[in-house]
Amino acid sequence: MNRLSKQKSAYLKHAATQNIDWYPWTEEAFERAKEEDKPIFLSSGAVWCHWCHVMAKESFYHDEIAAILNEKFISIKLDRDERPDIDRRYQMSVSLMGSGGGWPLSVFMTHDKRPFFGGTYYPPDDRQGRPGFRKVLLAVAELYKNKKGEIAEYSDKLMEALKPVPAAKGEISESLYDEISKSIASNYDSQNGGFGTEPKFPMFGVMEFLIEKYYLERDKKTEEMINKSLESMACGGFYDQIRGGFHRYSTDKAWIIPHFEKMAS
Repeated sequence: MNRLSKQKSAYLKHAATQNIDWYPWTEEAFERAKEEDKPIFLSSGAVWCHWCHVMAKESFYHDEIAAILNEKFISIKLDRDERPDIDRRYQMSVSLMGSGGGWPLSVFMTHDKRPFFGGTYYPPDDRQGRPGFRKVLLAVAELYKNKKGEIAEYSDKLMEALKPVPAAKGEISESLYDEISKSIASNYDSQNGGFGTEPKFPMFGVMEFLIEKYYLERDKKTEEMINKSLESMACGGFYDQIRGGFHRYSTDKAWIIPHFEKMAS
């Protein structure tokens, strides 16, 4: 049993049975990383997260992977429901790296909490275009050992990009409104409804914007985007046809196969 066994979080307690020398989010972990000159591996997730449990079963209970983490990293396990502020910060950094976001969130950082590499779910070995976690760990450890200067330079740029942009004062201009409308329309899936491709999220903020836009302008294109998207979401497996309520997102672009996490009914 590792030190997570004394935590209140059910998600952290579950990881206490793994052979990884996990820390909760604590300054002790960062101090040890500094003393031993090791990178931090942060794994953020939640007890309701399906792929968090998959990665735990495949990788965190894997003896060889656990040994690599214990030898070359200081590992921190975070419950994103307990610390959404920390999770949000590193979700943003991983998104800026071009790896999207979501859970499990896997982030590599320096002892001063500056991220330099990250992603989400990693299988233990290469699979379906995803690099294996074992390979990722060894590559990151080698990078940290031999290219600290490049890591520092990259993390500096990343931290600069993460600084909040001061909110613009005054009314929203017509040009900005048009720009937002064009951006939404360019991502619209006219065949399946919704925006972007798989995995496909319901994009509540976008739908609210379009509904407001329709009531102001009554244009056919906006009406089509609203109706097609809502009908597709309601008719597919994304909607629980038996008990009602929507799942968190669809794993395919046609709203047929849901990711089985119902956030609300």
